[in-house]
Amino acid sequence: MLAGVLSTMFINRIFFFSKKKKEDERGEEESKQDELICRFVLDGIGRKIGESVAVDEDVLIIKNGSKYLGVPLKHVEINGKTLVVKGLIDRGKAEMMGEKWRQENFKELKI
Repeated sequence: MLAGVLSTMFINRIFFFSKKKKEDERGEEESKQDELICRFVLDGIGRKIGESVAVDEDVLIIKNGSKYLGVPLKHVEINGKTLVVKGLIDRGKAEMMGEKWRQENFKELKI
C-alpha cells in the first residue's frame, strides 16, 4: 500500500515539473516576442522602415504607412529602443509576407 502511494507521488512530481518547464519555456518565448513589438524599425543606414506590430512564427511584421512588411527575425537585432534590420531588404518579398499576414489576421467589417 505504501509503495503504491509513493510511486503515485513520484509520478505526480514528474508530471508537475515537466508541465512547469513547458510553461516557463512558453513564457520566455512570449517575452522575447514582446521585446520586439511596438518599436521603430530602422534599416542598416538608419532610415526608418516602420513600426513593429507583431511576430508571426519567425517573421517580424512591420507597419509602414498603409502597408505591412514581413522580415525574418534572423535579420533583426535590438539596438537600444529600436530594431535594426541587418542587410538588404527585398521589398517585394517583404510586402508579400506582410500582406499574407494581414489577410490571415484582419477581417474587414462591413457596416
